[in-house]
Amino acid sequence: MSGAGRADPLDKSGRASRPSEQQTVPPDFDAAFRDRLADLFAWRRDVRRFRDDPVDEGTLSACLALASLAPSVGNSQPWRFVRVADRDRRSAVIETFARCNEAACASYADARRDLYASLKLEGLREAPIHLAVFCDEATETGHRLGRETMPEMLRYSVVTAVHSFWLAARAHGLGVGWVSILEPDTVTRLLDVPASWRLVAYLCVGRPVEEHRDPELVRHGWQERLPASARLTER
Repeated sequence: MSGAGRADPLDKSGRASRPSEQQTVPPDFDAAFRDRLADLFAWRRDVRRFRDDPVDEGTLSACLALASLAPSVGNSQPWRFVRVADRDRRSAVIETFARCNEAACASYADARRDLYASLKLEGLREAPIHLAVFCDEATETGHRLGRETMPEMLRYSVVTAVHSFWLAARAHGLGVGWVSILEPDTVTRLLDVPASWRLVAYLCVGRPVEEHRDPELVRHGWQERLPASARLTER
């Protein structure tokens, strides 16, 4: 017989309950919290200009820990963060960016090309932290649940971790820049990672030089932000 006040270790089916199955009271996410959360989302920026002062190691670890709470298909957790600290490897990444950036600039017509050339798109030289984020496409974690018909869900899961890291960094006063103007295969070879890893993101992390209420690409006339209603379709 169970003692008074103790939880019954068996559920209604007669099987043993695990600690994780016990219900807990969630936090009260009140209106004040929701307003602050909205501020966090609104002030997340793709930062392109960084101060070169170092990032506190405890802060970086805290942001990576929060990123690990991101959702993933089948709880596969396929994200792999690689901190790129080696000077030669960083220089090689900058070189691949320069090649891709030149080609991208040349692909635009005159007016758009001039605007493109005026944008500072990478921040690779100043940012104190470089993080390459890979998807481990050979992972058996999660036992392939949910990705038999959509294997790309693994990479989508990595994107959720990137976004979680981005928001956590913003909350700690850090800026993040996502550099996509790169040669993924070249970067993968440079970083000497397992063959099953696929590059999803290359991030610059550091303290931003400046803060603006509007995103930089909006401010410089590259692209306005669309209203939410323009991206919702009813069926």
